[in-house]
Amino acid sequence: MNEPLLDRRNGAVATHAPRFALWNLGFRPFYLLASLFSAFSVALWVAQVTGILGHAYLQGPLWHGHEMLFGYTMAVIAGFLLTAVRNWTGRPTPDGASLMALAGLWVAGRVLVLTPYGIAAAVVNAAFPAALALAIGIPLWRARNVRNYFFVGLLLMMSALVLGLHLALLSAVEVPPRLGLWLGLDVVLFIMTVMGGRVIPMFTNNGVPGAGATRNPIVEYVSLGSVLVLFLADLLQVQSVVVAAIALIAAIAHGARLALWRSWRTLAAPLVWILHAAYAWIVAHLLLRGLSGLDFLGESFAIHALTVGAIGGLTLGMMTRTARGHTGRPLQADRWEIAMFLLVQAAALVRVLGGTVFAAYPASVQFSGLLWSAAFALYAVRYWPVLTLSRLDGKPG
Repeated sequence: MNEPLLDRRNGAVATHAPRFALWNLGFRPFYLLASLFSAFSVALWVAQVTGILGHAYLQGPLWHGHEMLFGYTMAVIAGFLLTAVRNWTGRPTPDGASLMALAGLWVAGRVLVLTPYGIAAAVVNAAFPAALALAIGIPLWRARNVRNYFFVGLLLMMSALVLGLHLALLSAVEVPPRLGLWLGLDVVLFIMTVMGGRVIPMFTNNGVPGAGATRNPIVEYVSLGSVLVLFLADLLQVQSVVVAAIALIAAIAHGARLALWRSWRTLAAPLVWILHAAYAWIVAHLLLRGLSGLDFLGESFAIHALTVGAIGGLTLGMMTRTARGHTGRPLQADRWEIAMFLLVQAAALVRVLGGTVFAAYPASVQFSGLLWSAAFALYAVRYWPVLTLSRLDGKPG
């Protein structure tokens, strides 16, 4: 008879002998792939910036931006949605062979952008978000979960954007390739603001007794609406001063939203404060976006406030929280998770402040990249057994 297995690091007791479970549920392979790829690809980017490595089909910053948005971020979104949709609908999402195929499609996209085969890279990278839309769309439709249909539309939009980026790069359409990156970032920003509004106040009140996080309908409408207007402004490529005005209005709205969540009461709960810290970077992104539109500073700082601070912090926080919750572990961060959270926040501070305040751009890129890679390498090592072995409580998933 199998003896219960004590996981002392997580404070939980397994009721069965651990089994290989990587393909049981979507968060498992995609969180592991995302963390490994994120640590490795950013380290490669630092090597490119320092001149150690050359460039491939996607050149320099375009490759870096493409892979962090349509590679890393899409992998985390895939892991989250495949898991969440099963919970929301009570219907199955891909597992086993179908989950392997979806993960394989994502891996193929990462490989093809390093080859000269631009058309193949375009097709495969566009196919992944479309396949993910189908994978979550079927259970959402069968359960008539109308509230979350919009995720299918956003994923199809990401598919169109990455295809457009590659077609522009291949000179098949006459639009700047970077437009696809900007619009893709706007879509991800909208996803984060929607999901942040849903879960951060709830997690705050559940994890911090007496926190009193609240929501205001007017602030909610303005916050989400301003992000949609910003997307339209970028799509139509309106004057930069108009974009700046929209971004600054959005920054005020999201700052008010964050204030209603009582962030200062979460400092004793790392799994909660990391989400608040990440959302604060959304406010910073919008503020910096407004200032860059008024030519006070370069747009790179706004981009990295969003990508390193907001996307990095929010994805790492959710990858930690959902992996713990869906493997039967307590929702309590240990010293390893706290180290990851501090590393990714430090990466954002170095990347943004290193250039805007201290005018140390090259060094800030390199040091920030190393901090980022360290955070996600630590996640991969720490969560390898969590993601590859069965739940401690013996439940499916």
